[in-house]
Amino acid sequence: MIIVHHLNNSRSQRILWLLEELGLPYEIRAYQRDPKTMLAPPELRAVHPLGKAPVISDGDIVVAESGAIIDYLTEKAGALVPPAGTADKRRYTYFLHFAEGSAMPPLLMKLVFEKVKSAPMPFFVRPVARAIADQVLGSFVQPNITRLFDFLEAELQTRDWFAGADFSAADIQMSFPVEAAAARGALDGHPHLAHWLARIHARPAYQAALERGGPYELLK
Repeated sequence: MIIVHHLNNSRSQRILWLLEELGLPYEIRAYQRDPKTMLAPPELRAVHPLGKAPVISDGDIVVAESGAIIDYLTEKAGALVPPAGTADKRRYTYFLHFAEGSAMPPLLMKLVFEKVKSAPMPFFVRPVARAIADQVLGSFVQPNITRLFDFLEAELQTRDWFAGADFSAADIQMSFPVEAAAARGALDGHPHLAHWLARIHARPAYQAALERGGPYELLK
């Protein structure tokens, strides 16, 4: 039996969704973030040394990292991957890696620097810290986010799904950065991305994963 070591409000939600789409039986072992630090609890380190989610176990096999888990599960089920050697398969591979390699880093940087601006600090340091954060956000982070999501918007102008005409596991992988961007208002002026997000949220398997996984704050 596949066990999803599920951390609330994390990338592991999309693994639940993938399993629902594939129709593979699974169990959930739930973990809660520390309400102050928002970090995963130390119990996750008993599953994988880094103590992060997502991570799954399948008998004696333990797999971590979203992309690696998606590869493992789609290979196991033989579904949601375009045929080898096709343009759709090349796009699939690209977006499977793009989600974490290109889309998430600037979103995380924006989150960190916004927290720097509001973090408690001595009053004489505050103006300098905020000025540095604003400079980094304005000159580097936000332009990168704008360019990334303009690119994704253009990709969805010519096809319904990220890999091509058919829904694939690449769309599941891309859900987290697009949901994170939507939660931060980065999808304004990107109607194709907003429509794609609405369509994935309407999928029965997505809704079933939410029911099993519990509250998912990125949707707020």
